[in-house]
Amino acid sequence: MSRSLHLDVLVDRAAEDVYAFAADPSHLPLWASGLSAGVERRGGRWFAESPMGEVEVRFAPENPYGVLDHDVVLPDGTTVTNPLRVLPLGDRCEVVFTLRRADGVDDAAFEADAAAVRADLARLAELLARRPGEA
Repeated sequence: MSRSLHLDVLVDRAAEDVYAFAADPSHLPLWASGLSAGVERRGGRWFAESPMGEVEVRFAPENPYGVLDHDVVLPDGTTVTNPLRVLPLGDRCEVVFTLRRADGVDDAAFEADAAAVRADLARLAELLARRPGEA
């Protein structure tokens, strides 16, 4: 049976700002290390270079709820669904990524995936943290 791990980060920025930034696939290389080689839009679809080769990234439609769920279609055609939420918390927000453990993934690999997601979330928070004097 697979298990999920909820990873989160507090961001010192309004949820709307964080959602708008993270919902733009062109920003993925700035904070998502697995897609840091770049993303490209072709025929209305988003593709990225990853350590596994080219993948397609499909985000949930724009919505007012902070839902940034996205599917990553791997080179072999396997689709990995990644739940991601931006949750308002006063004048800042919490970003929550649900990491699902796939069948056959051992403890070490799952923890390595979790560490990579934690680092990505920290990078996102750092990029979007309010700077002194910013509204």
